Amino acid sequence: MPGPTPPTTPTPPWPGDWLRGVLEIAVLRSLADGGPSYGYAIAESLEDAGLGQVKGGTLYPLLGRLEEAGRVAIEWRPGEGGPGRKYYEITASGTAYLAATVAQWRAFARTISALLEQPPSPPA
Repeated sequence: MPGPTPPTTPTPPWPGDWLRGVLEIAVLRSLADGGPSYGYAIAESLEDAGLGQVKGGTLYPLLGRLEEAGRVAIEWRPGEGGPGRKYYEITASGTAYLAATVAQWRAFARTISALLEQPPSPPA
């Protein structure tokens, strides 16, 4: 019986610079798709999406910046048998920002893909 098929794309961890460049839109997309959520669940959704483990020291400051920018709203909810949790919800401003940023990202990705698909130049 054949074994599992090896992945055809790189697997996490992705280079940190790449993650820092996309984490904001990934978090907003997670909230837009999944509704209000707390930090740990957001990190899990990003890991499930293939971004690898996003540490709290990276995620929570980003969520704070998104709140300051008005792109997410927070709500404290009582915990079930434990402490309360801070839930994050994307705002109308965050939704508009996400749509604009996704359009920019797609254009950028097309540009980079086209660049990478060019045959290498012969050595000089």
